[in-house]
Amino acid sequence: MQRDQHWKDRLGMVYSTNPDYVFETETDETEATLPARQQRLRVSIERSGRGGKVVTLVRGFVGTDDDLKSLGKLLKTRCGVGGSAKDGEIIVQGNLRDRVVEILKSEGYSDTK
Repeated sequence: MQRDQHWKDRLGMVYSTNPDYVFETETDETEATLPARQQRLRVSIERSGRGGKVVTLVRGFVGTDDDLKSLGKLLKTRCGVGGSAKDGEIIVQGNLRDRVVEILKSEGYSDTK
């Protein structure tokens, strides 16, 4: 009998009585991050649904969540404000659209409006 080397992958599966059963783990299909020059980012200002507070939104990022969060951290650090990065968009607190566009273009995101 061969010992199961990937027992951590099947933590939800305890035991199967079927002798022909082969446990298969789900593979997450992560979307590869496009290079900066191929990204098509759109920067806008939004106020509705935020209690009257103005935020700058960056939409259109294609890539992994880690890359999105690192770009969000870069923008927040350079602007000196807070914000978040989730669900494919970056939220930067305040009306900083022009500054965000300038930072994105300096980082190589040439197709930014």
